[in-house]
Amino acid sequence: MTIGDFQAQIEAIYFEKDSRRGLDADFRWFIEEVGELVKALRRGDRAQLAGEFADVLAWLCTLSSICGVSLEQAVQKYAHGCPKCRQTPCACPE
Repeated sequence: MTIGDFQAQIEAIYFEKDSRRGLDADFRWFIEEVGELVKALRRGDRAQLAGEFADVLAWLCTLSSICGVSLEQAVQKYAHGCPKCRQTPCACPE
């Protein structure tokens, strides 16, 4: 599944409901999911990590869709390596 496919799937499942809820409320749900991911990372809970990463990505897709941004197009920013130095791996000074 591509990022675009995933964004389209999340739109098909949730876009109507998420649009009614509004950007501010959806953003708060996104932050809550990021918090759950942080907890799983801190606990080293590998069993829970995949689900939490999926939830964060799903909410990011929702926010992106509501704002009319294609994540498939947005990730092109990194298509040629680091956006600043254009190197892979990044050669920018720390």
